[in-house]
Amino acid sequence: MSKISIFGHQNPDTDSITSAISLSYLKNKLGLDTEARVLGHVNKETSYALNYFGVKEPKYLNDVKVQIKNIEYLKGVSENKNASIKDVYDYLIEKGITGSPIVDNDDNYVGIVTLKDIAKEIISGDAEKLNALYDNVKDVLEAEEILKFDDVINGEILVAAYRSTNFLSNIDLKKDNVLIVGDRHSIIENAVEKGIKLLIITGDNDIKESHLEIAKKNKVNIIKTHLDSYHTSKLINLSNSVSTILKEEDNSKVIHENDYYDEFLVYAKKLKHNNYPVLNSKGKCLGLFRITENPTINKKDVMLVDHQEKDQSVLGLDEANILEIVDHHKIGDINTASPINFRNMTVGSCNTIIAYLYEENNVEIPKDIAGVMLSGILSDTLCLKSPTTTQIDREVVEKLSKIAGVDYEKYAFDMFKAGTSLEGLTIEEVIKSDFKAFPVGDEKIAITQVMTLDYDKIEEKMDEYLAKLEEIKEKDGYKFVVLCITDILKNGSYILYTKDAYQVLNNAYNLDKEGFYVQDLVSRKKQILPAILSELN
Repeated sequence: MSKISIFGHQNPDTDSITSAISLSYLKNKLGLDTEARVLGHVNKETSYALNYFGVKEPKYLNDVKVQIKNIEYLKGVSENKNASIKDVYDYLIEKGITGSPIVDNDDNYVGIVTLKDIAKEIISGDAEKLNALYDNVKDVLEAEEILKFDDVINGEILVAAYRSTNFLSNIDLKKDNVLIVGDRHSIIENAVEKGIKLLIITGDNDIKESHLEIAKKNKVNIIKTHLDSYHTSKLINLSNSVSTILKEEDNSKVIHENDYYDEFLVYAKKLKHNNYPVLNSKGKCLGLFRITENPTINKKDVMLVDHQEKDQSVLGLDEANILEIVDHHKIGDINTASPINFRNMTVGSCNTIIAYLYEENNVEIPKDIAGVMLSGILSDTLCLKSPTTTQIDREVVEKLSKIAGVDYEKYAFDMFKAGTSLEGLTIEEVIKSDFKAFPVGDEKIAITQVMTLDYDKIEEKMDEYLAKLEEIKEKDGYKFVVLCITDILKNGSYILYTKDAYQVLNNAYNLDKEGFYVQDLVSRKKQILPAILSELN
């Protein structure tokens, strides 16, 4: 079973990422197999915190959509290209399937053969050609080995059906002939003298010792079968290697284990094939997916922290199995098919809730985990100055700072200083650094927040920032977009916005112009979003 992925929201902030890390550590201590993941770029502030406490940055998670590898397809189903046509036919009947992937000796996919292909070969194939392994001819004809010089038999099939005199006078045997013959010793003698490729003696007849000696000298392969000549000639083509009936490789019939299941279903509906070989990224065949079956789907298991809005979560969340949510925001729009563990508290940070979970489960918090948890709380509460801060947050900060061995006020200042620099960021990267969308009826708005001490640098490019906000609004279909630039030291925010937001913001804040400053406005969740929603409702 794959690991349970624990992650926060898109455009992750410090609380979101460190919550995933701290909850993952706790769950693993409790016996689960989890890993923290991240849905976007790790910002400077978070990188500072992780580096300071020596915690590895979580790996990026693109989506949790169902892939072919999450489907119960027929694993290990394939046949080697050197197998006989009869072996492949028997394999299909045994497995109850209509087609099988064909692979080489290294399991590389080379094609697919179906019952339809085999039937076509029997009815209209070249009955005179043999291209088979010696052992396959022997097995198909239920024969015994008399002489073997070649592993592969390539030749033209002849049956000694004429009288011996007629055969010898009319047929000029060649070295690439495969001859089916009963007890006609004169024909056998002629065949071994000519050094044909393969002599098949039918009816369980014996070969004379003198003829056997000639055959050894001329390296004539010989087998003997109990079948009569009629049945031998009827079956021999089934000993041909299955590779002889493969068409040119048709990759339209192939799927890969990392392909998305929903995209494959659309693809398969157009192609209307039944059998799809499943390959890995290196072209190795893993098995067969049959579109006519109703497969078991093993959804990916996930836990959510610091969010519960679909628009803020990972791509494909509807296809995943949500096991748990830990959050400190309002109830969102995520639904689950069955009951889950759900923890929601009115505190300033998701890590505050997780600290309680450690205590409830009697799990000790190590220094490095305490450090990143502390970082998340200090970030989300602006070092306990945000109006979202509760007494619970303060108590947890005191506890965690002792375990982490830091002066939390000094550490918070250094973390904010490292994280608020806009150096090297594009305008879009600044805007998208903590970007969140919120549904409003049938529409959606976006409120993005930037913590920085460098507002002057934004003000210098005010027109470019406003143009980019309008571009994002139009491109992604928002009702409007609001950018809050929060100055941590001044404990207030400057507000930029798209034109459609003017009336709402004017009613909420009696604004003056783009970039107007509001003292003590620092919380998107508790101050900015509620004020905007009250004007929209």
